[in-house]
Amino acid sequence: MIAKQLINPNSIVVVGGSNDTTKPGGKVLKNLIDGHFKGEIYVTNLKESEVQGIKSFQDPSELPEVDLAIIAIAAKYIPETVEILAQEKSTRGFIILSAGFSEESAEGAALEDSIVGVIDEVGGTLIGPNCIGVMTPEYHGVFTMPIPKLEMNGCDFISGSGATACFIMEAGIPKGLPFARVFSVGNSAQVGVEEILKYMDETFNRDTSPIVKLLYIENIDKPDMLLKHARSLINKGCKIAAIKAGTSEAGSRAASSHTGALASSDAAVEALFKKAGIVRCYGREELISVASIFLQKPLKGRNMAIITHAGGPAVMLTDELSNQGINIPTIAGNHANELLEELYPGSSVSNPIDFLATGTADQLGTIINYTEEKFDDIDGMAVIFGTPGLFNIYDVYEVLDEKMRSCKKPIFPILPSTFTAKDEIQSFIDKGHVYFSDEVVFGNALGKVINTLPPSAVGMHAEEFDYEGIRSVIEKAHNGYISPENVQKLLDYSKIPRISEFVAHEENQAVEMAKKTGFPLVMKVIGPIHKSDVGGVRLNISNDKETRENFREIMKIRNSTGVLIQPMIKGIELFAGAKYEDKFGHLILCGLGGIFIEVLKDVSKGHAPLNMEESMQMIKDLKSYKIIQGVRGHKGVDEKMFARIITNLSGLVKAAPEIKELDLNPLIGTEDQIIAVDARIRIEK
Repeated sequence: MIAKQLINPNSIVVVGGSNDTTKPGGKVLKNLIDGHFKGEIYVTNLKESEVQGIKSFQDPSELPEVDLAIIAIAAKYIPETVEILAQEKSTRGFIILSAGFSEESAEGAALEDSIVGVIDEVGGTLIGPNCIGVMTPEYHGVFTMPIPKLEMNGCDFISGSGATACFIMEAGIPKGLPFARVFSVGNSAQVGVEEILKYMDETFNRDTSPIVKLLYIENIDKPDMLLKHARSLINKGCKIAAIKAGTSEAGSRAASSHTGALASSDAAVEALFKKAGIVRCYGREELISVASIFLQKPLKGRNMAIITHAGGPAVMLTDELSNQGINIPTIAGNHANELLEELYPGSSVSNPIDFLATGTADQLGTIINYTEEKFDDIDGMAVIFGTPGLFNIYDVYEVLDEKMRSCKKPIFPILPSTFTAKDEIQSFIDKGHVYFSDEVVFGNALGKVINTLPPSAVGMHAEEFDYEGIRSVIEKAHNGYISPENVQKLLDYSKIPRISEFVAHEENQAVEMAKKTGFPLVMKVIGPIHKSDVGGVRLNISNDKETRENFREIMKIRNSTGVLIQPMIKGIELFAGAKYEDKFGHLILCGLGGIFIEVLKDVSKGHAPLNMEESMQMIKDLKSYKIIQGVRGHKGVDEKMFARIITNLSGLVKAAPEIKELDLNPLIGTEDQIIAVDARIRIEK
């Protein structure tokens, strides 16, 4: 739990406060003073009796009791100071700005651990070390700039990087983006992004708490906590957008299966965010644009009107919105003709609604009125308005202000003249608005918001498993890829349909098994992982002679230990798999199978456990979904059966977390059945 003294302290001590405001201890003290903190401010400085007009205590033990300590002294002196404050001064909130801890050395990590131990003992809360601090409407506990106007109707912002937090605020504040509370967690020695989000969830008040949460994350150490509280907040009406940095890898990891090759830490992040309902962003401008959309009235459909006096930006926005699956429907009919009469000759109302460079504020108001009241199939408006600088356009932005407040449909202001009309735009911001400066960035952000689904329901809808059977197989198996016989058992226990198959280790045995299977049949090598790569898959074998010949050839393949014999069946090749990702648990993947998985790499990802709705959505998210549905006279597959297999697969790995990689490739699907034809499972205990 986050100590209340960190959030709303009655008293603050700046340890290492300085008269030199170019130093962290001096600047944070100045920010507290300039921010008009209403409580008591104390300072400790070994060499000064007064700092910035405030009495300085040269010995921390002389301080009165104090709620929050903001510490800016050398790392080696901090443990002793923290001990005095925690044990003698009832201090429960700690913000350590100083560096020199786990980010630098093992010795620094040991110092960090000792500090956390002391704070844990008294039930305190530590932010940092190695951070810029905390800002709330109550106090400005940072040593950096900018400091936005902090209001509880703004955005909560939690960042793993202090510098990035500053840069995001630098970019957002000029566009009118408001902030409520800013937490820079630094090394996250005790409290990280996940714990702050947990606190925001547990203390959320629908009437007073900020509903927009922005996250900048470099490491997700507690994905279950992040998932639980992000999902809870969004279900309470909040909106969350996040950047997860550090997604690339210096080199590709060795992967022993298709699933291993396609899964990654970043894929796990993607699946986690999707499950939680978090809008994922990849840069500062994108995060700011998404946050600004969050603060507008919600877009309740996918039909947008573009209102503009400049053709080029409208064309670019039309392209981007179309790419995002947002419609720009043609506007026609009597009302459209009436509107056209109100505009200058040469204007167009077909959508985009272009009222020319000579268009007036009154004309803009008329267009918005028609779009709001008479164009029923329009759900929202994007208004693009700049200026060549010939005259002031305050009246245009006053119309925008009034219409944004009065209209039920959302209006998104795209104001590109950030230099030429900077005074007019500032007056628009001062009225409490945010704006977008680039139409394509806006279109991309709107697509991200509208295409991010709400959090998935908690729970899994898998069929009843033979849990004891699954555990008996896992407990008896050795590490590595398990035998085909054990794979068959796990699939059966998990209610995953599979093809009938036999294993032959001798030629005569292969012939006998072939007769039981029936011709035509398939023969596959056992041993090598990638069977096709070594010529270990033989199709359409139709008699005993071919069975013998192919058996002998397959057994000559290096590392071959036997031959798998299956009936030959036809249909659409599908793929499903699972990969254990450290900390995140199991990642579930699906797509087209066979060679298509390697060529197309069209894969959907989900975070186990999955329910049927999540599994169905994974299938629908595939670019190749039309093939699964059936296209151009070719029949598709049973989507619900495919979703059931994906769901049951997620249930299997929850029952057997020792499974580190699992491939069902291919699954052969028709409109009547889907059967696992090839499967391999690797375990690590």
